Amino acid sequence: MQRREFIRTCAVGTAALAAAGWRADAIPSEPVTKNWMWVTLAPDRSPEEWKRLFGTMRENGVRAILPEIYDGRNAYFASKHLPVKTDVLARILPLAHAVDLEVHAWMWAMPCMVPEIIQKHPDWYNVNAKGESAVDKPAYVDYYKFLDPGRPEVREWVQMTVKELASIPQLTGVHLDYIRHPDAILPKGLWSKYNIVQDKVYPPYDYGYSPYERDEFKKKSAIDPMRIGNGELKDPALVEAWLKFRWDMVVDLVNDYLVPAAHAKGKMITAAVFPGPSRAREMVRQDWGRFQLDAFLPMLYHVFYEAGPEWVRDQTKEGVAAVHRPLYSGIFIHNLKVEEMTRTIRMAKQGGASGVSLFSADGMDAEKWRALRAA
Repeated sequence: MQRREFIRTCAVGTAALAAAGWRADAIPSEPVTKNWMWVTLAPDRSPEEWKRLFGTMRENGVRAILPEIYDGRNAYFASKHLPVKTDVLARILPLAHAVDLEVHAWMWAMPCMVPEIIQKHPDWYNVNAKGESAVDKPAYVDYYKFLDPGRPEVREWVQMTVKELASIPQLTGVHLDYIRHPDAILPKGLWSKYNIVQDKVYPPYDYGYSPYERDEFKKKSAIDPMRIGNGELKDPALVEAWLKFRWDMVVDLVNDYLVPAAHAKGKMITAAVFPGPSRAREMVRQDWGRFQLDAFLPMLYHVFYEAGPEWVRDQTKEGVAAVHRPLYSGIFIHNLKVEEMTRTIRMAKQGGASGVSLFSADGMDAEKWRALRAA
């Protein structure tokens, strides 16, 4: 789910870079070991407030920031193809660079609440196994209006946002959020919030069934995947083929459209991904082990999985083994006591993380800043 929804519920050399799978010709030569911080939208924050925040981050071990620059509805940069609320990015870039912070623009990928797109292109939206479109019957919450990641027009539209951001000279990179299908299964800690039990994947939350995608799958298999989704066809080989088809929708969008768009301008490209990647394939149809990104920031928010810090270590190990690129374990620090935050950071490092990515700056206080610096 969206991170604000969560809140409401409760120096390495060239050889090391090459070993990690980074492409030196495509991205800036930056250190692998570092800590990141997500920064939720605050368009009214004054320059002095930004300066203080950035100074505090840099003093306490943060090297890269992820400001929310496109939230699925409005752009907070000088976009020519998205509705622009105000240009926050232009204001903060020089302030962040003044204290030597990398800036990676955090953009929503698949959710789209842009009125023009909803009105003109309702066929661009994802559809569940009941035949319900996310444009008018989104799962869980109203902003879950997910686009169809396999449709060419959608891919080009999302790519345009990456192209625009990657063209901004002072920006270090582009960070993808919601680069997936809607949640087929929520973390168990959130079931009670939505009064649901998801012991398996149920049709209202099983996505990928747009008319376009059904036709594309029929071309490959001569089978309408709706017959798989409704339980009529239970052949394991067909079920697996339909799952992989949906994984490929997202993988091909990332690798064929979004990564090349960022690298063409010499920018890094990263993503917030679900725990796994084995768990992510089940939960959100996201096979991120095949993403050709420069780094990965898995959202290992253990509280929502009713798990402890050791779970973060184990999920980090799986991710590191899968991608062979820098991985920064995402930690949800809101409502965490300092002792648990410190232990979770330690577990992430034991799992092989190159650092941590903390959600979010709003959840930090003086004690947590000191703990981060010490860790």
